[in-house]
Amino acid sequence: MDFQEPEINDIEIVSRSKAMQAYQILGKPCFVIDSGFNIHNYPNNPGYPGAFVRRSGISEDIEGLLNTLKDVEDRSCQFLDCLTFYDGNEFFNFYGKNEGYITYEKRGKGHKEMRSALWYVFQPKGSVKTLAEMTNEERECGHISAKNQFIEWYKKRYLNTRRLVKDEI
Repeated sequence: MDFQEPEINDIEIVSRSKAMQAYQILGKPCFVIDSGFNIHNYPNNPGYPGAFVRRSGISEDIEGLLNTLKDVEDRSCQFLDCLTFYDGNEFFNFYGKNEGYITYEKRGKGHKEMRSALWYVFQPKGSVKTLAEMTNEERECGHISAKNQFIEWYKKRYLNTRRLVKDEI
């Protein structure tokens, strides 16, 4: 679903807003994930585009991005995710981070798992491949996953409780 996003460069606030909207539509506990992309030394705007990846259009113009960064030596950047679970009373946030670098050229092939054209130029730390060149298994290594943190938390908090109740019946 597409939701109204607050005009603020903070993925946690955006994620919470989307979770609240999803809850109002579904009437049930739900979760959403919002992502950001920070280029630490983007010329005249460090940290750009942050939570404004989609609105900035940066992933639709990879050649323009590479041209903007052509004289930038430190090309460090990171993908950030905030998964927000909302049960109707409380918000629970989980954060993911994948640090890396912007390559000097576009590399890799498009595929159905691709979440952004930035995958063509994002090379995770410790890798020689861009996300677009990696297999699913390779992409899972080396980054902190908001989704995996949420799954573990959810299992402990809800599934174990439900099993106890079910076993008592």
